[in-house]
Amino acid sequence: MKIAGRSARRGAVALVVLATAAAAACRAAPAAQERPPAVAGRFYPGDAQQLGATVRECLARAKAPRGARPVGLVAPHAGYVFCGDVLAEAWAQARDRDYGLIVLLGTNHTTAGFDGAAVWPAGAFRTPLGAAAVDAAAAAALLAADAGCTAEPRVHAGEHSIEVQVPFAQTLYPGVPILPVIVASGQPAFCERLGRALAAALGERRPLIVASSDLSHYPRRDDANAVDRATLAAIASLDARAVRREIAQQMRRGVPGLGTCACGEAPILVAMAAARALGATRGDVIAYANSGDVPAGDAARVVGYGAVAFRAGPDRAPPPASAAAPGTLTESERRGLLASARAAIAARLAGRAPARPAGCAGGLGQRRGAFVTLHRDGELRGCIGHMAEDTPLCEVVVDMALAAAFQDHRFPPLAAAELPRCTVEISALTPLRPVRAPDDIVVGRDGVVLRKAGRSAVFLPQVATEQGWDRDTLLAQLARKAGLPPDAWRAGAEFLTFQAEVFGEAPAR
Repeated sequence: MKIAGRSARRGAVALVVLATAAAAACRAAPAAQERPPAVAGRFYPGDAQQLGATVRECLARAKAPRGARPVGLVAPHAGYVFCGDVLAEAWAQARDRDYGLIVLLGTNHTTAGFDGAAVWPAGAFRTPLGAAAVDAAAAAALLAADAGCTAEPRVHAGEHSIEVQVPFAQTLYPGVPILPVIVASGQPAFCERLGRALAAALGERRPLIVASSDLSHYPRRDDANAVDRATLAAIASLDARAVRREIAQQMRRGVPGLGTCACGEAPILVAMAAARALGATRGDVIAYANSGDVPAGDAARVVGYGAVAFRAGPDRAPPPASAAAPGTLTESERRGLLASARAAIAARLAGRAPARPAGCAGGLGQRRGAFVTLHRDGELRGCIGHMAEDTPLCEVVVDMALAAAFQDHRFPPLAAAELPRCTVEISALTPLRPVRAPDDIVVGRDGVVLRKAGRSAVFLPQVATEQGWDRDTLLAQLARKAGLPPDAWRAGAEFLTFQAEVFGEAPAR
């Protein structure tokens, strides 16, 4: 495969097409036309004022951009009530960056029998926020660059996967043109070729490549968590073979209800190829949720949603030399984290966007996992955590406080009248470490992650002590939590341990 030479030839052709607009006519592209919204009022608000407010509120809740400027994103495309926050987390990573073109890669849910890639050639995509102009020159360049691309407006007519992305592009980048492309073929060679052609034809335009895809359909909530996190890790590797291999393995496992791991696998593979050609060296998993996390969802049958950013440059900025080692938070830092957690919950209850931490110094800036636990009148009211060491502790605590209050599927969302009766507890985690055998686990000191047969579960260090469990009981309960038989931990299981710095508010009176 002489990919480099072929890409260079396509790039040269694209430049000619861009310079000579009349040449695009040789592809018989239809005249410029405006695509009306197909899912306004269903997937997102049909009223302009309400839609604008919804998008802005979701973006206000999203984490601040981190790391190098993204060249590509993976974002979900379900109704905003289910995936709006995860969708915003993806787009927020591109906030305040410089782009000259937004390439929106959708998947084909609606046009049976179509194969290849369907380009909307000119005109605009309309949403209640107005018309987003389609860059006709960019469309012509892509049509000239790869014979697998055709000008097929009919494939776009009822398709939602691109449409739900457009209001975020309009909000963050008003006036920046879009290029909508539906990728209907998931053949690896085609996706790789199309991604490289896309980069070669449009690289000088400073494009942001957005792949629109949901994740698992329709396993149980806990199964979706395991399947989707494995899929996201493979996507973040920027290795197309790893993605295909992981999806094939997950599908072979026979997870109940699992029909697909990523309905937009094809646009994801194209975006990965384009991102690599544009200089990306890795992906960051930004956020994850599924439809079972919201009150309107059904935990027995969910769809997964993930946000990934593809970037060039170092994986993350190194911590400052003065940063404290894990486990050495000062009393002032502890009080600040507890106050931030409570303030975030109070803001959400009051209908305001919680303040996002900025410029966290010292121990607050350490990239650590954390759990936030809420107790009401001494009883558990919510507990959710983030174990990856990829985000400053001050941001993790705010995110997990909101998740514990409003997204723990075991409880209804917290009501305003409950907050004065609640106390906040934070567990700041040390890094995960594998252990050779269960005998290495120390009850009361170690938090434990159990993994087996694609399932996993975790208990914080304090759980066993609070419940009066010995090690065998702890591991049996952990196996049950993972949906496994209670003795499943005795053979073939993987264990990881961690410690936690636990602190909390005084009991509510």
